[in-house]
Amino acid sequence: MRAALERGATAAVSLLGRTDGFLGNPNVRIPLPEYLNGAAELLKVTGQGKRVDELVTAMNRAAEDAVPEARDLLVSSVREMSVEDALKLVHGGDTAVTEFFARKTRAPLTERFLPIVTRSTEKLALANKYNAVAGKASGIGLIKKEDADIQRYVTRKALDGLYLMIGEEEKKIRRDPIGTGTAILEQVFGGLK
Repeated sequence: MRAALERGATAAVSLLGRTDGFLGNPNVRIPLPEYLNGAAELLKVTGQGKRVDELVTAMNRAAEDAVPEARDLLVSSVREMSVEDALKLVHGGDTAVTEFFARKTRAPLTERFLPIVTRSTEKLALANKYNAVAGKASGIGLIKKEDADIQRYVTRKALDGLYLMIGEEEKKIRRDPIGTGTAILEQVFGGLK
C-alpha cells in the first residue's frame, strides 16, 4: 500500500514540479482570479497584454517552483499511516488516497509553499500592484479576502492542482494496477476488482 501511495504522489510531483508543469497543463494551469478577467481584457485592448501574460506566467512558475517541496511531506505522511488508515484507503473510493493526502498535508504544505511562491511572484512588480489593488477591493467587499493576496491565491491553486494530479494518478493505479508496473500494486489494488 505504501509503495502505491508513494508512487502516485511522486508521479504527481514530478509532473507538476518542472517547467510548464502548471503553465503547459490546461487541467491545472493557474489563471488570473475570475474577478480580474475584465481588467485583463481592458489591459490587453490598451496594449498591456504582455503584463497580464507575465503575471499568469509568474503565477504558474511560482507553483512549479513550490511543488517539489511536497514530495518529502507526502512520503512522510504515507510512512506514518496506520494500518486502519491503509485499510480505509484500499477499500475507499477512486480518490480516497488523494483525500487522505489533502487532510494530512494541506496546512503544512501551505506553510512550505507560501515563501517559495512569494519569492517567485515578487520578481515582478506587477504582483505587488495586484496585491495593493486587490487588498482595496477586498476591503470594500468586492472580492474574497483569500483572493486579495496573489501569493495565497497561487499557493491555494498550486495545492489544488497537486491534489488533482495525485487523484489522477490514483485513478490510473486503481484501474490498472498491473499496467503501473509493480507486483505490489497488483496485490493491493488487483484484489479489489
